Amino acid sequence: MTWRIFTAITKLKQKHSSAKIVTPFNPIVSPLLTYSFSTSFLITKTPKKFKKKRKKPSARTTLVQHQSSLIPYFERIVTRDNNFRFLIRSKQYLTKQHEHILLLDNAGKLYRELGFPRGRKVTKFVTKHPLLFEIYRHNDNKMWLGFTEFMENLLEEEHKIMESMEIERVKVVKKLLMMSKEKRMPLSKIYHCRFLFGIPDDFRDWVLKFPDDFRVVNGDDGSRTLELLKWDPALAISALEKEFMVDEEKVRRAFKFPLKHGKSLDLDEDDIRRLNLLNTLPLVSPYSDGWKHELWTLEAEKYRVGIVHEFLRLTLEKKASIHHIVEFKEEFSLTKHTYQMLLKQPRTFYLAGTEMNWVVFLKDAYDENGNLIEKDPQVAFNEKLYRYAQMQKPHELNHASENDER
Repeated sequence: MTWRIFTAITKLKQKHSSAKIVTPFNPIVSPLLTYSFSTSFLITKTPKKFKKKRKKPSARTTLVQHQSSLIPYFERIVTRDNNFRFLIRSKQYLTKQHEHILLLDNAGKLYRELGFPRGRKVTKFVTKHPLLFEIYRHNDNKMWLGFTEFMENLLEEEHKIMESMEIERVKVVKKLLMMSKEKRMPLSKIYHCRFLFGIPDDFRDWVLKFPDDFRVVNGDDGSRTLELLKWDPALAISALEKEFMVDEEKVRRAFKFPLKHGKSLDLDEDDIRRLNLLNTLPLVSPYSDGWKHELWTLEAEKYRVGIVHEFLRLTLEKKASIHHIVEFKEEFSLTKHTYQMLLKQPRTFYLAGTEMNWVVFLKDAYDENGNLIEKDPQVAFNEKLYRYAQMQKPHELNHASENDER
């Protein structure tokens, strides 16, 4: 009897132990989302080869000015010069060739001299200016590149302009030499920048016409240096000095040379402006011996700012690229920090383009519409040439001529 009771109790315990245990559903930890195996082998990150590479900012493409401070008409001038690079360089190169012609096969190799990208066909750029350039087959059965008859007439017109402006160009060269440290500079440097000042292509021979003003010295290495023979006091007056005599306040506001002061002074904006004006004047003349000042002094910076300002005043369009500025770095005692120096003077200078290839403009030389206030005859001719370069058909010339007469 006792054995039967023990057996019944044991079976009852086994029955209860084998019953399923029902657990309430937890929406946070669901049994469907649990795994009985490791997931460490799964790729949870995007492989490097599929990741988008972030482009690092490049000085070649980064604009000097922020979008909020861009001046459109200055930027358009830079774009215009880039678009007409082939026209400008090809015109300069062909005018130096015999009969103003060049073998087409040779032209395709002179991409640097003619101003078109390497690997491109020169014919593609010639066809953009059909009124100025032409390609023809000569009696020798070879293809030649040359000017059209219309372009030859324009070159004669330009030659007459240069002859009429000869005295002014002599003054420009004299002022460049007067600003230089040694009152002399390599002849090649001025020649490379001749288009900037409106100097004729035969500049090396042209200066020999003025033996009372210049002298060409031949170096042992074959280089030729242009020296100033006679100092002209009348030319040793900068454009800033002339403006100062007319409007002192305008010149005083043109530049900003901050004066360091302690925060304990608790100055407001008007007080800071008045304090900074104490540093502006007197300016250092670019025709003085300012290069003798200690390199990082205030007087030395004023001198370098004045040099660049006067240099731009001598140019045809009151602008110059980084390549033009660097060309005369040694002669004008400029430093490698010229870019930063110009950025600190936004009231007078505007830097357009990119950080690698920037162009500096004199802001007060242009009106509110981006037109030069004082336009040299050579500039007027260049603008007319650019208009003709954009024309594709001869009948467009009639409309252009009517507009020029008006």
